[in-house]
Amino acid sequence: MTTCGFAIAHGFAAAVVLSASTEVTGACGTPRVTMEATSSDVRAFFKNQGKVVLTFLGYSGAGYEDEAALLAHAAKVMEQYSPSTTIVNIGVTPDGIGRVYELARQRGFQTSGIVSTQARDSNASVSPCVDHAFYVKDASWGGLIEGTDRLSPTSAAMVDVSDHLVAIGGGEVARDELVAARRAGKSVTFIAADMNHRIAIEKAAKKGEAPPTDFRGAANKVFGNEAEVKP
Repeated sequence: MTTCGFAIAHGFAAAVVLSASTEVTGACGTPRVTMEATSSDVRAFFKNQGKVVLTFLGYSGAGYEDEAALLAHAAKVMEQYSPSTTIVNIGVTPDGIGRVYELARQRGFQTSGIVSTQARDSNASVSPCVDHAFYVKDASWGGLIEGTDRLSPTSAAMVDVSDHLVAIGGGEVARDELVAARRAGKSVTFIAADMNHRIAIEKAAKKGEAPPTDFRGAANKVFGNEAEVKP
């Protein structure tokens, strides 16, 4: 990873500089910066980095049925970007799409994450492979604010700072962010992927619902016909 340190009003530490590698495992675990930030703070950080922001969206706790395919898709996308000029941005947590953090670090990318304060307040894990994690004060986990067509603060910040958004599968939050990004004229890509079948079936059972038969997620219902890769 190549990066230059930057500090905004709340005080950021300089990121640790790592050499790029496509084979090293255990490349994570270096010191990271986590902080609650306003949308203005987040915007200022990325602006001062002066890099392209490549954001990956997808399933988090719902997981992926084929994690190898997830990483292969992400790797193919990252091949189109230079680690010296690109920040890989996701949603802070290590689950699901968060698996891409480790791959990004192994390839020398600076990494960042934006997530709702709901994650911090519920003690959700932070990926050891994220360099800068931003908690945006939010009453929800993201997506549209209920009863409106406006994005929640977290999702609004995610879309605002991103230059390119790539969704590999994804539920309602990923769908809402991708739709908003397209409306804003951002570059968007959708790659179809199934959520983890076992997790989805167990979740339905806990709710007393019938087991699902479609595991492609809410984002697929909007972007499935234009997916670059289909199951």
